[in-house]
Amino acid sequence: MCLAIPGRIESIEGDQANINFGGALKTANISMVDCKVGQWAVVHAGFAIEIMDEEEALDTIKLWNEFIDSGTADVKKPN
Repeated sequence: MCLAIPGRIESIEGDQANINFGGALKTANISMVDCKVGQWAVVHAGFAIEIMDEEEALDTIKLWNEFIDSGTADVKKPN
């Protein structure tokens, strides 16, 4: 099962974009989507597979944070 968290596109160079996932910058291939800097992308296996609007992205991040903070998830936070 794959779980995806939206990230904000910070820069684009050719088919590659730097995407910010809560402060962690990752590079992803954007050849499968039409996007621009400032938009939010869902990335799977190194490829952006969906572009979502900011409201939906922030709502998704909020839900993830609530789930993690609820104690229901068995998540180890990094040191």
